[in-house]
Formats: sequence, C-alpha cells, structure tokens
Amino acid sequence: MEENPRGWIHGDETAKAMLARVLTERPFLFLPPLHRVPLRVGNVVEIAGPSPSAKSQILLHAAVHCILPEEWKGIRFGGLERMVMYFDLDCRFDVLRLSQILKHRIMEAYKSANSTYWEDNGEYQKYDATEITQMCFCDDELFLACMRRFLYIRCYSSFEFLAALKAMHFHLQRESEALGVGLHFLMIDRKNLSLQNVAEAVVQEICKLLQTQPVLVLATKATIFGAGTSGNDAQRAFGKWCSERKMDSRTLSKEGEKLLYREYMPSAWQSFVTHRVRLQALDEIISDGQYGTLPTYTSQWVQPPLNIKDKFAVRDDGIFLIT
Repeated sequence: MEENPRGWIHGDETAKAMLARVLTERPFLFLPPLHRVPLRVGNVVEIAGPSPSAKSQILLHAAVHCILPEEWKGIRFGGLERMVMYFDLDCRFDVLRLSQILKHRIMEAYKSANSTYWEDNGEYQKYDATEITQMCFCDDELFLACMRRFLYIRCYSSFEFLAALKAMHFHLQRESEALGVGLHFLMIDRKNLSLQNVAEAVVQEICKLLQTQPVLVLATKATIFGAGTSGNDAQRAFGKWCSERKMDSRTLSKEGEKLLYREYMPSAWQSFVTHRVRLQALDEIISDGQYGTLPTYTSQWVQPPLNIKDKFAVRDDGIFLIT
C-alpha cells in the first residue's frame, strides 16, 4: 500500500499543539541543593563555584535520580527512568563514584522495602541490623539497566566537545530506540575557559537539540579567581588582600563575590543560561555517625535571585541540608 506523503509532511501534531504540550509540562523539582526553583525541560542551569564546591557531586546525584526507575519489581525508587548524557570536559569523571552512589540508592530502597515488610508481618524483631544489611543486596539487573541509561562522553578540548555535539542527534536516536526511553538531562562538567573559543557554536548546537528533543541542561562552571589553587585557598588569599586594605566585612563580602564569581564566559553563553546558582565550600566539617566527617558547602540562587543561602553536605545516599 502506497503511503500518503502529504500525511507524513503534516505529521500527527501541529507546532501549536507541540508548544502547548512542552510549555505545560510539569516542572521538575530537584533534590537539594537545587530544590528552591522549579525547573522544566528547556531550562539551562549554570552551577558555578570554586574547586572543590561539590559541583560534580550534584551532577552525579541528579544523574542517579534520573536513571533510576520510579518502581522496579514492586519496590519504589522514585527515579525518572530517563537517559542522561554527561559531557566530561574536566577529564576527572569518577565512574566508581557514580557506581557507588547508584548501588547505595538501590540497596537503601531494598532495605527500606524489606524493613517495612518485616514490620507489617511482625517479623522485624527476628533480625539484627547486620543481618538486615546482608539481606539488602544490590540488584545487578537493575544496576546494569540504570547504567545503560547513563551516556558518558569525554572531551579533551572544546573542539572535541563541539564535534561530539554535532554527532549527538544520531547517537541519541539510536540509544533512545534501543532503550525505549528519551533523554532528560544534558550535563556539561567543564574546566576553566573550556568553551571560550566555541561558545557561540556550542550554544547553536544545544539549541538545535532543544528544538527536537527538549531536555534540561545542567552545566558546571569553575570560578576564574585562584586558578591552580583550591577554592578555599583562593578565598583565604582574597581575605588577606582585603584585610591589608582595611575593608569592612560588608565590603569584603560584596567585593569577594565579584572577584570569585567574575564572569568570563562570552555573551552568547551568558544570554543562553536561564538559571544560575553559586556554590561555595566552607571550612566547617560536620560529624556523621555512618559516614564519619563530611565537608560542608553553601548554595545560593542568583538567577532568579533568592535571598536564601542553603548549607548542605554530600553523602552516598544523597545531598542533605544542614539547619
């Protein structure tokens, strides 16, 4: 039977209907520390901060939440069961860390489900904590299914990144057909100045993707001040510089933010970003019974501007706020 080309051209959905569907899609509420602002596909979120300030850790926890299913074999995981495409421009991606976080989330879900079952059936008291932990295993089938939804691409230069973006459409179509799910997160973990020379072309390629397959873009950006040193060392050096000039604390804070977070990306990228959040590492260390000592960080939205600064720490089971 001969196909009608006019029907193929017209398609099953008008542009107006497509826009209405995309724009009315329910916003996605992130876990801390990106929970203050509802985000939707099409948004471009820039996560800026010195190194280390948990930028990559936030991406990894968001990625795990995305690749986990909502439910698996009757056990709730609360994930999105969608693909993540992770561009590593920092060349320091730790696949063992991703695996560790994913396995911990799987084991915690099994542990919670088993504990609830035993409590409901009056059998909980038969087992001690060690036995319960041993019974809560990492489901290898689920683990592999999740990892297949994590698409990793390492780029050693901005030009490799641009080339990968140009080839991304075919790669995504193939993976989507094989896995039966679409892409939800496009993550870019980058180092200083890595997009300077190709920012406009990169923006154009990502815009092409957003037109055909709306996704939520998360991109990290290191601060330019104190390159080659840790974020805390850079902040201490700046503090010393200000004290020598006898600046008061209010001026110190304002001038410090201007210098630490000084914008260096081209205007094409700046106008492309829809949301911005700033991270900062603190000198404070907290004690946690299960995980030992943990470093702490702060996050604050600057676009849209929110007069709230959250304090948080990172563990294998997630990122949690400190009150």
